Amino acid sequence: MKKGFLQKLYLGILLIFFYAPILILVIYSFNESKIMGQWTGFTFKWYAELLRDDNVIQALYVTVGCAVIAALVSTVVGTAAAIGIHNMRPGPRNILVNITYLPLVNPDIVTGVSLMLLFIFLNMRLGFFTMLLAHITFNIPYVIFSVMPRLQQMNPHLYEAALDLGATPLQAIRRVVIPEIMPGVVSGLIMAFTMSLDDFVISRFTSVEAQNLAMLIYSRTRTGVDPTINALSAIMFVSVITLLLIANRKSLTADSKDHH
Repeated sequence: MKKGFLQKLYLGILLIFFYAPILILVIYSFNESKIMGQWTGFTFKWYAELLRDDNVIQALYVTVGCAVIAALVSTVVGTAAAIGIHNMRPGPRNILVNITYLPLVNPDIVTGVSLMLLFIFLNMRLGFFTMLLAHITFNIPYVIFSVMPRLQQMNPHLYEAALDLGATPLQAIRRVVIPEIMPGVVSGLIMAFTMSLDDFVISRFTSVEAQNLAMLIYSRTRTGVDPTINALSAIMFVSVITLLLIANRKSLTADSKDHH
């Protein structure tokens, strides 16, 4: 009983430590005063100001455009890669799985600097296109590891049965395999979109001409805390949390259906 209480207390302290600053940021995004720590009234004016800020609107277009394209491309590539890895022999499959894990455990700054050096070596201008390529690169492993568990749970004889009934390998994958692993594909898509939406470190190293919302927030906080930044950060936080909850809900729903 005492051990369980201590575990819950420890978890509660961690959650407060992680989310209390964000909660304060969200609260002060509705503060009428520009001075942090001085509450003068409730207002939505900082959110309205965001809509009149051309730099914010431009950064929003870059962020959403990059996230949508990167999520779609990485989902297609990651799903195909997951199917290919799943059908390999155990030895090569384990090697590729371990290699795929590297981008996930690698620090973002190492990935960002490596990609920046690669783009400079290839004489590519650091802008929206290089940022997009970087986002696709670090999103693919998230899609692979979202799809792989669904492939492992799938009945392996379904694909063979489709071939026996006259389907080509491509038709069997499109009409049999893809519908079976669709929950994992959707979860991977949402995860890729979420990771791209709030990325800063890799974007900062791989783009100079184009600026996403995370880069805009960083550049503005260097000169002081603007209340519009509080509002913008609050919107990004709520958007990311919402997408993650949707992804987790879909995964839990799919798992419960499989158990039944």
